[in-house]
Amino acid sequence: MADHVTDRPGRVPNPLLTELVAWAEQHLPALIDDVCAATRERIDLYRDESIVPADEVRASIAANLRFILTGLAEPDVVPDLSAPSDTGRRRAHQQAPLPEVLRCYRIACAMLWDLFVEHARRVARPDFLDALLSTSSTLWRLSDEHALALTEAYRSATAELLVAQQRRRSALMEALFTGQLVPESGSWEVGRLLGLPLDTKLMVAAAETAGLAEESLVGVERVLSRLGIVSAWHLTPVLQAGVIALRDGQREEALSVLRAAATSRTGVSTAYESLADTPRMLHLARTALADLPVGKPAVREFSTSPLAALIAYDPDEGRRLAKEVLGPVLALPAEDRIALLRTLQAYVDHAGSAENAGRVLHCHPNTVRYRLNRVRELTGRSLNDPRSLAELVTATDAVRLGADG
Repeated sequence: MADHVTDRPGRVPNPLLTELVAWAEQHLPALIDDVCAATRERIDLYRDESIVPADEVRASIAANLRFILTGLAEPDVVPDLSAPSDTGRRRAHQQAPLPEVLRCYRIACAMLWDLFVEHARRVARPDFLDALLSTSSTLWRLSDEHALALTEAYRSATAELLVAQQRRRSALMEALFTGQLVPESGSWEVGRLLGLPLDTKLMVAAAETAGLAEESLVGVERVLSRLGIVSAWHLTPVLQAGVIALRDGQREEALSVLRAAATSRTGVSTAYESLADTPRMLHLARTALADLPVGKPAVREFSTSPLAALIAYDPDEGRRLAKEVLGPVLALPAEDRIALLRTLQAYVDHAGSAENAGRVLHCHPNTVRYRLNRVRELTGRSLNDPRSLAELVTATDAVRLGADG
């Protein structure tokens, strides 16, 4: 046994109790066997040795019983609580549920008490039973001290594990968003460690933080989880970003959750399949975020157009293209420039319908046609020519995404 520190008032051990403890120590191996059998029978956790091996359970039960017997034999000595503390830490690392672990100790204590009572009755000596009853409070106090030490160690270890898990998760998310991975196999492994299913579509959401390193999508992971949507999130001083795994039909559900949770500008990427593309999709989500007015708590999806994605990923080329194609339009006074660009964008967004564009812009279709004709005159590009139309659409996307500077 480990050394003990005495800080309790000295008491003369009851000779009858000392005799009873000595008898119990002789029967301790059989009692340990009985407690182990009862534990396996009553607690599912200990039937499966993949979590806590049987020899560990036996060692813990033996230490618990010896702890109580030593405390009863030496009531004036402060017991050594290192064994239950070690057990608590180990069970936390094994992810054994705390209630089940404590139940094992209660079973051991109860069976020891039953053994004492049975022996006292069998020898038919009232003084034995009186001695046992007089020390019952000591037995249950020792059991409580043991359980408390185990519980405190278990909770402390669990807290440490959670912190370590969060640190690792944060590092994995950082690697995913920065692309510091082996392209395919590395991202697959990170996805597995983060719990992201790999047979789904993915999207990235990025939100400005509400304050310095303060979440602006509070509780979003929990709410998504309730809908059966798996996600993983990363918080930096200025951005809260997450990868969301989506099965068929879940995108709109996820967007509804984001809209309800958003307290700041939030951008969402297009759908993608490979986690290796996550850095690019984070860029698209941030681009969509930047397209919202500053200070407006809203969610904006990035355009599904591949051209828009290409421009966003190469803003320098987008800037060059915008100036080359729309230079004369961009040189107009602000009021004229904005009117022409909005008209061109509305016309493109509504499949080339002047009527639909007019309804969005709150103007007559002829006004739309007049403005489009001005664009043709200024740029020398006709909306009826496929190549010219492609250049105008791409340049318009570049301007909308801010690539025109």
